[in-house]
Amino acid sequence: MLKVGDRAPDFKLPDKNGKIFNLTDFLGQKVVLYFYPRDNTPGCTRQACAFANTYNEFMAQKTVVIGISKDSEASHQKFVQKYNLPFVLLSDPDLQAIKAYDVWQEKKAYGKVSMGVVRTTYIIDEQGLIEKVMPKVKPDTNAADILKYLEESR
Repeated sequence: MLKVGDRAPDFKLPDKNGKIFNLTDFLGQKVVLYFYPRDNTPGCTRQACAFANTYNEFMAQKTVVIGISKDSEASHQKFVQKYNLPFVLLSDPDLQAIKAYDVWQEKKAYGKVSMGVVRTTYIIDEQGLIEKVMPKVKPDTNAADILKYLEESR
């Protein structure tokens, strides 16, 4: 797992429309980079909607929200439209950023062991350094926990 103070690994990933984003595009801004397992699953939907419902508060904090999963651009497009998500979702089917941020890990569910994305959030400062690491976050409280942290750290 990456640590506070580490340089956040750059990436080059497409959004729902195929537009390529790099993390370095956001230097000078605080970034909430959240990794989630899959579009349109109950936990991931609640997490995304919580970010959408508090999006104006993130904007007021001058903070960019970016979600990353291994879902396709087409899946992201449907997810964004269905839930009116106002922030950027990036597609990482080759696990470029997912592995760089060490969120591709062994998971156990119903007695089975498999590899998958562990729900994790990184807060990256204006210089591109990791300011906070939030492993195994809860989808229902992730956005509120980050906003509380941002308000307390200003």
